[in-house]
Amino acid sequence: MFYRSKTIRGLLEIVPGKRRLGAYRFLPIFFCIGGVMEWIMINVRIGKETFYDVYRRKRSEREYQQKIADGLVVLDQPAAK
Repeated sequence: MFYRSKTIRGLLEIVPGKRRLGAYRFLPIFFCIGGVMEWIMINVRIGKETFYDVYRRKRSEREYQQKIADGLVVLDQPAAK
């Protein structure tokens, strides 16, 4: 599939370890890309929040909604006038 393009073929040939590791020679590259993505999601702020802040907030909201559904938390009823 990728070997039709000479440019892509050339890029794939540049990566060392073809004979010894085969297709697995690309794993370190993807491991590093994953690490960089994780670091960005935890440390880089877009606006006032990071991805991890949003994740924690959503998880907390889901837990609270589940407690309400289970009857563990009773919402305050407004006083009748």
